[in-house]
Amino acid sequence: MKLTRKERMRRALMYEQLDRFPTQINYTAGMGQRMATYFNVPEETLPDFLGNHMVRVDLSYPGRFSGDGKVTFDWWGVGFDSQEEGYFAAVCPLLDSPDLDAYPWPDPNDPALLSEAEQIVKAKGNTYFIAPNFGFALFERAWTLRGFEQFFLDMATNAGYAHELLERITEIQLALIQCYLDLGVDGGYFGDDYGAQKNLLFSPRMWREFIKPRLAKLFAPFRERSLPVLLHSDGQIQKIVPDLLEIGLTTLNPVQPEVLDHAWLQENFGGDLAFYGGVSTQTVLPYGSPEDVQEAVSGCVRALSTEGTGLLVAPSHRMMSDIPLANVAAMLEAFRTL
Repeated sequence: MKLTRKERMRRALMYEQLDRFPTQINYTAGMGQRMATYFNVPEETLPDFLGNHMVRVDLSYPGRFSGDGKVTFDWWGVGFDSQEEGYFAAVCPLLDSPDLDAYPWPDPNDPALLSEAEQIVKAKGNTYFIAPNFGFALFERAWTLRGFEQFFLDMATNAGYAHELLERITEIQLALIQCYLDLGVDGGYFGDDYGAQKNLLFSPRMWREFIKPRLAKLFAPFRERSLPVLLHSDGQIQKIVPDLLEIGLTTLNPVQPEVLDHAWLQENFGGDLAFYGGVSTQTVLPYGSPEDVQEAVSGCVRALSTEGTGLLVAPSHRMMSDIPLANVAAMLEAFRTL
């Protein structure tokens, strides 16, 4: 049985029989340049060389820069520090001008928004698993618009405003979801971080009041079509994993081993919840030896998949430039044995 990457990915997420485990490696632009040079492959073909199974499609939005070029603004109007390899919200437009009616909300029905996504679906949709990239999906979108500290204050002291902001975000995301579904995507990918290293960023009660019902709305269009739903949510979110399963989540990422115990995840949710990630970008990839990396890959598979399916093996997060290239090569070697 020789499966396409698309079918192998779909089967893994839905706990069906596999020929081998699917793998995925995401990376920053700087790390991509380093890997392309090291492995002597063109940057545009690097995902294929790495064996990636999923292609995430984004909105066709050119972005705009501040006058000094240090801040780049996304489709929602949030400004991110262009000098950072990660994501740092440098401009939160609703912080000083909180009027939701006066804010220039983006138009999700702009026909040009999905032009690149449509081309990718046509070119790669038969061989790769295609998912829309709803990073900063809900809670993160709210705080990047409003400011991190300020949005927590809103939820605690101005709940009506916080609910209204989240509701407007939800409606825009739902319109985009329908557009992506009309293109024929294979599932939904969401990013929304709820935890820090040791605990949730807010109480389970507050998460269930503000986030859970709206996240359920975002998952629903995919689940109604029996399509998998993937969620990237950093941190110690153990207290709400059952809630996520309840509202339709099928695949949890990053299952970071320093934060969520792999044995606990498999024991409590194996067979119901698939896992994506598991190889630490916090410890073993940047600081371990190549042998440590290979053991981490095999240990991830042993812990998170007792049935030979239900797992997309991957670094827990996007790889950054602090990871030695010899460790990337060791991980690829381990992937080829899965």
